[in-house]
Amino acid sequence: MKQEHAIDLRKAAIIGCGFVGSATAFTLMQSRLFSELVLLDVNMEKADGEAKDIAHGIPFAGQMKIYAGTYDDAADAAIIIITAGANQKPGETRLDLVQKNTAIYQSIIPEIVKRDFGGILQKLDYLQELGVGAIWLSPFNDSPNCDNGYDVSDYYKVMEEAGTMEELEELIAACEKREIVVMMDLVLNHSSHLHPWFLEARKDRNSKYHDFYIWKEGTKEQPPEGGGAFFGGSTWEWVPEVQEYYYHSFSVMQPDLNWKNPSLRKELYRMIQFWMDKGIRGFRLDAIDNIVKDGHGGNDTHSEQIHTYLMEMNQNTYGKSEQILTVGETGGATVEMAQQYSDPESQELSMIFQFELMGIDGIRSGNWDPKPYTLPQLKQIFEKWQTGLEEKGWNSLFWGNHDFPRVVSRFGNDREPYREKSAKMLAVLLHGMKGTPYIYQGEEIGMTNVSGLRIEDYQDIESVNFAEDRKKEGWEEEKIRTYLARNSRDHARTPMQWNAEKHAGFTAGTPWMAENQNYEEINVENSRKNPDSLFYFYQKLIALRRKNDTLVYGDFRLIEEENPDIFAYERNLGEKKLIVLCNFRDTAAEMKARYDLTKGTVLVHNDTESLTKEVWKLQPYEAYMIELLQ
Repeated sequence: MKQEHAIDLRKAAIIGCGFVGSATAFTLMQSRLFSELVLLDVNMEKADGEAKDIAHGIPFAGQMKIYAGTYDDAADAAIIIITAGANQKPGETRLDLVQKNTAIYQSIIPEIVKRDFGGILQKLDYLQELGVGAIWLSPFNDSPNCDNGYDVSDYYKVMEEAGTMEELEELIAACEKREIVVMMDLVLNHSSHLHPWFLEARKDRNSKYHDFYIWKEGTKEQPPEGGGAFFGGSTWEWVPEVQEYYYHSFSVMQPDLNWKNPSLRKELYRMIQFWMDKGIRGFRLDAIDNIVKDGHGGNDTHSEQIHTYLMEMNQNTYGKSEQILTVGETGGATVEMAQQYSDPESQELSMIFQFELMGIDGIRSGNWDPKPYTLPQLKQIFEKWQTGLEEKGWNSLFWGNHDFPRVVSRFGNDREPYREKSAKMLAVLLHGMKGTPYIYQGEEIGMTNVSGLRIEDYQDIESVNFAEDRKKEGWEEEKIRTYLARNSRDHARTPMQWNAEKHAGFTAGTPWMAENQNYEEINVENSRKNPDSLFYFYQKLIALRRKNDTLVYGDFRLIEEENPDIFAYERNLGEKKLIVLCNFRDTAAEMKARYDLTKGTVLVHNDTESLTKEVWKLQPYEAYMIELLQ
């Protein structure tokens, strides 16, 4: 594992010691902004000579260490200035010069990046302490990042923002030592509009890559009929070079792939095998139920053809290994479809993500209008999926992800004194169910939605499009802000809050989005100092699931479906019964006792024990998990 470097705010590095580089170094020496300056050049002797020459001015400018060094010497520099480049030679065109200097930069940048901190690599001990068995990485393939990496421009490369291939390989190896599976996000429904396949496809109808995408004829003035894209606007975009429209389910920068083409599928399978060979042992298949189209500008999410494609992909890639975990994002799946997707005999997927729960309050559905819901409605959804996949298939258990606001702000209470207590309650409810629990980063410390953002602060493409569309419709700015504050995906995309230092300890640089301003209070460092914190509560729940078979294999039975305040259920396996009680209110609530829980063993609890033989009375957001012998 790499050694962690601390950033030296008084240290700078200059790469390239020509006229510009040496002049820049001399200026920095005079400025007294830094106490240490390292010079790098392809010609080490030149760098050394320039460093010694500039050092002659130190007596007049104050104390400073100036020396020639390597990329390793620059690893902890607060600022790295690149002045390297080649001059134009006689007979050389300006385009030739650009290409030559581009090559120089392409050799420099990876050297800088691979000496980055390897963020996740540095936090593996933390993840191991928490008890996780797998980590799901957001898309890390090369991408212009129009949609946070879900627009892949090269399936075989790692984006510079994520690190290097060498760093990824180091991460995979380090995870294997800790028995942690690395699961990557695979975007197979669409590519980036900058992917070489699409760049070739839009040039020429006769290109073999043209049929890698979905096209329809029309005129610029008369697009094909079709529904609206998920991120707004039409699903069809005009390309004058070929006088056709291409189809996109999401953004115009994300053209959909044509899964009808066997050559495309073969390319995708080859790519999946590449990552398996790298040591990837899990895949999350983004928007996989959208890969079949209905021919009218929409996705046929209920098509049997999807299952045919998944079986083919399984047989040609991850199905060849019993060690590969797969989860498909199938937002529109029914219970019956989920059974087929995740039934081992179907040979398709290990499990799926379905979003019936995620739409219960109108978040990110339709026009984002709030939709009141009741606790019995919440219970019905959970019961439907728990019992529906009890005998065949497998559940993914989650409260949120990168596409939804923070769970404690949405389903709990993010105001003190109930933030951690309600978060613990939600954790108990989910970890007591049958399936595989997913913990979204920051959930284990109770990170909340962001407050006070301006419209221009939002980065998410869907949120930006929503704001622009509503402005055109004449909405008042305050109304737009209200909707964004409730629904935006950006709430889940603020930097992870590690400590109370600048940018919440996430980076020494500038994060893509500002950190939540409550980071000085809500952070990992504070959580680990408190033995009663949410972090240690999650740790206990995870450890419990590893050793309690009833939690893994027991059947699910709802208790008092219509109770408006308490979510109660039991898990049964042989002679063992687990009872889970969760109060969803900020007031005390009770229900008639079905069993004498005072004789049971309390496995997990987030308050002072107060159950009686006759009544199950729970304090605000109180939660129990109790084991009984039948």
